[in-house]
Amino acid sequence: MAFLKLYKDKLSHNYAMLENWFLENGIEWGVVSKLLCGNKLYLQELVKLGVTEFHDTRITNLKMIKNVAPNAQTVYIKPPAKRNIPSIIKYADVSFNTSYTTIKLLSEEAVKQNKIHKIIIMVEMGDLREGVVGEKLLDFYDQVIHTPNINIVGLGTNLNCLNGIMPSHDKLIQLSLYKQLIEAKFDIKIPWISGGTSVTVPLLIKEQLPKQINHFRVGEVLFFGLDLFTNLTIVGMNNDVFRLYAEIIELYEKPKVPIGEQGFNVVGETPEYPKEDYGKLSYRAILDIGLLDCNPQYLIPDDENINIIEASSDMLVLDVNQNEAGYKVSDLISFKLKYMGVLGIMNSNYIDKVVV
Repeated sequence: MAFLKLYKDKLSHNYAMLENWFLENGIEWGVVSKLLCGNKLYLQELVKLGVTEFHDTRITNLKMIKNVAPNAQTVYIKPPAKRNIPSIIKYADVSFNTSYTTIKLLSEEAVKQNKIHKIIIMVEMGDLREGVVGEKLLDFYDQVIHTPNINIVGLGTNLNCLNGIMPSHDKLIQLSLYKQLIEAKFDIKIPWISGGTSVTVPLLIKEQLPKQINHFRVGEVLFFGLDLFTNLTIVGMNNDVFRLYAEIIELYEKPKVPIGEQGFNVVGETPEYPKEDYGKLSYRAILDIGLLDCNPQYLIPDDENINIIEASSDMLVLDVNQNEAGYKVSDLISFKLKYMGVLGIMNSNYIDKVVV
């Protein structure tokens, strides 16, 4: 049996730190909850903390959020697909947009459902994922400003997620200037400059964030306390809100190197082994979790003497060396996890989810 624990006291501590930073700087923010994959139990913990704005990329997750927190503001944080538009209008109060064609379709559906749908126009700032390029932004805004049942509530940008381009004071100042140009030309006010994500939090802490940036979308810092500039834990935050526990289902002393003619394994690879391991023995533990649940590269054993060897679809093999810790079959091995590790496990129906 394997299970994932969420430690609510550690989550609460990280949330309180973020809430304090944002309040001190007059910044509104929402939690990027896509990591939780719509898990009702964990979403309820966010509601208990006081979260009133949720950001997600999956409509089924937004539907669950509305079930758990009917009055919360839901934000769909990628450009909508045409076939999803009726559901987006139904379950998302706000969506990110970069296409005039899509905004027209959102408008038509919002009219049908008798709703006002809010949008944030995403601006390309160098990471080359979603975003209207800067030189076309004024013309784009002119196209969409009078679209029926559409309320433009912000300009936003996304950095770091695709090509690793980091936010900077200059990039965020440029985003602020786009806002000023639009407001001057069209004689309107844009409430949000949504330039903040987890990767931008260190700029806020170091007081290097332009004052005009007044909206954040935060997930990774909340759940992992991670400074994405340094890849280290932010001072005072918890990096182990989540912990995975998996049971040992076999434990034997075996050769460190496989015996026989070697072909390809289940993922089409041929593992290689150091020459110094030939002829040596060590204890190998098999756990009841595999590639179907999580990629091993995102698991960090709490016991530093454990090495992850490889995984098949449903089993994970560990080298516990000479088993100084005295592990035995049915013992639990615990792991910290990286972001993609939690995401994989949350997306697995085979791993129990627990709140501590």
